[in-house]
Amino acid sequence: MVNEAFEVEADFLTIGRTFAEYRRMFDLQVEDIAGRELLDCGGGAGAFTATAAELADSAVAVDPLFGPPPEALEPELEAAIEYNVEQLREKRDLFVWDFYDDVETRGRYLQAAAERFLADYATHPERYVAGELPDLPLGDDAVDLALVANLLFVYDDRLDRDFHAAALGDLARVAREEVRVFPLHSLDRTRSAFVEPVADALRAEGHAVEVREVPYEFQPGATEMLVVEPS
Repeated sequence: MVNEAFEVEADFLTIGRTFAEYRRMFDLQVEDIAGRELLDCGGGAGAFTATAAELADSAVAVDPLFGPPPEALEPELEAAIEYNVEQLREKRDLFVWDFYDDVETRGRYLQAAAERFLADYATHPERYVAGELPDLPLGDDAVDLALVANLLFVYDDRLDRDFHAAALGDLARVAREEVRVFPLHSLDRTRSAFVEPVADALRAEGHAVEVREVPYEFQPGATEMLVVEPS
């Protein structure tokens, strides 16, 4: 699906994150992963599923990217990483570098995530399901915890309120225990206008919803995740 706040000619830029980054972005503890069934929705070229599968009962990623063979995806991923790193060099002052230190380190994280993804995608294709929000190709209560990184609340200019409400409704259908969404800031570097109205709609449907701080910041001020507990 999407990862990172940069506009390109296509609708979204396909890059991924490492397991270590997900741990910080979603404030994940060992008990959140070990012995549980996990979903990375909009997993893209991320390494989370590959690593989490070694600790969890199961881990699956859903993304429209999946389906072509690894060798067909690799050039697209390499181009996306190169573009992202170039953009970061130009816009370095717009980001917080406490986690990565510098652009080159950030680029190494992107490369590591893509390499881990491609290797696991080749050997465990069953973990990577082609699909997209707001209609996930998964059954009710299919996983314990669903994670959504750099998709919802990021692209307010192209994903409207109705999409967000439908997407989170379907995620709540699929997840038995929790849905976590990070970040809550859109491309214009402000908190998404859809957070509160969508949270209110979810509460009206009986879901518990809260905002929690996380120990990660890359986009200034984007240090919160939305947590939904299905009814």
